[in-house]
Amino acid sequence: MTEHETEDEAKMRKVIAENIRRVEEMLQFLPLHPDTVKDLRAKIALLRTILLEQRAPALALVGRRGAGKSSLVNALFGSKVAEVGHVKSQTGQGRWFDHRAERGAISVLDTRGIQEGSKPTETDDARDAVASILVELKRKVPDVILFLVKATEADSGIDADLNALERIYAEVEREHRFRPPLVVIATHCDVLEPKATRLHLADAEPKEDVDEKLTRVTDIEHHLETKVKDRPKLAPHLVWTRGVSSYMSFRDDGQLRADERWRVEELVGTLFKHLPDAGRGTFVRIARVRGLQEQLATDLTRATAVICTGVAALPIPVADLFPITAMQMALVGGIAWLSGRPLDKRAAAEFLGAMGANVGAAFVLREGFRALMKVVTPGFGSMVSGAIAFAGTMAIGAAARQYFLRGGSIEDARRAFAEAKAAAEDEGKRQEEEARRGIGDAPANGAGTPPRTDDR
Repeated sequence: MTEHETEDEAKMRKVIAENIRRVEEMLQFLPLHPDTVKDLRAKIALLRTILLEQRAPALALVGRRGAGKSSLVNALFGSKVAEVGHVKSQTGQGRWFDHRAERGAISVLDTRGIQEGSKPTETDDARDAVASILVELKRKVPDVILFLVKATEADSGIDADLNALERIYAEVEREHRFRPPLVVIATHCDVLEPKATRLHLADAEPKEDVDEKLTRVTDIEHHLETKVKDRPKLAPHLVWTRGVSSYMSFRDDGQLRADERWRVEELVGTLFKHLPDAGRGTFVRIARVRGLQEQLATDLTRATAVICTGVAALPIPVADLFPITAMQMALVGGIAWLSGRPLDKRAAAEFLGAMGANVGAAFVLREGFRALMKVVTPGFGSMVSGAIAFAGTMAIGAAARQYFLRGGSIEDARRAFAEAKAAAEDEGKRQEEEARRGIGDAPANGAGTPPRTDDR
């Protein structure tokens, strides 16, 4: 059990890990085509990563004092987690800052402002800002580097900033043999002229004023992108250049007073795209962007469906070797977790109990929690076909997304289940045919009798 994990979460992860292990073990003995086995192993790896190996994504924020690094941290989280300095630099020694909330944690390297004209409020023994950053980068490799430039200062000293960024990239590559994706952000776009024009409420503003402001933003984006692309050491790693506004105001008690964020959700989507799988689940939980939650949940659903198809392609009359039900239950728990709920039995049991006992051609057991602790109902595994397994799993995933991610009712979830099941039936037959390709040839690993995997 990890430091921040509850006992129920630890138990749930243990159950999921055991059932993934059983499926992996079965692959050694099922006479499936080698390409099918390879694909199944890739899907299993994805499930393990999303459900068992999630960690805090690591973001390094680099920029001058006043570029809005701390403000951007607050904007990503939608809450006050970093102090914002209006006159003097607040951030001292570069440090990895782990923001923890109920939904998870994100690790942020909040750094001293490069080219700063005064010492920060916090103490730092490093000779300069870049040296301070390099110390921390030796300790942990960032998944993504965010280079922040204040929109009103995009023409001022940018070459010196990029020189510092090149030093940072060289250090990361030397220490970790890795060059992270580079995201360039023009901050404080809200203060560009016409200053009174609100980008976050553009529909309510005069069109000519909005167009004028957006033209200024586009010009700045083009300027920054050109500058970075002129640097051979940086250009290959550039993935996104955009202007944003991250302005949020908070009362003394931390309650939100004003929210003028603009394009932050687009930034979140870009970060999600370039994060490793091990950090995506935690990130979408915290960012609370439903479209990204849906995307990851859909990936999880399809991976689980393909696994269940492969397992069911060659029925084995030994129920405890056939964990289709357990994989589907893990899928429900995983989607609930992506929505922000704990990864434990309660969400899955609540959902499956409400859906009813006969959902998905008896895939879902009558007692949801008890099913989590078992592999399958004795005596029914051999009766399940690959096509039914695929369609049923896709339907369960669709119902869970409707219920947990979209806030639908149980009736909405039941409708989503029926629609998805009907839509997936033909594809399920194709998936089963693909899984059965090569059956009758030599087993993938030359194996014989499957091992016992029950606990007796």
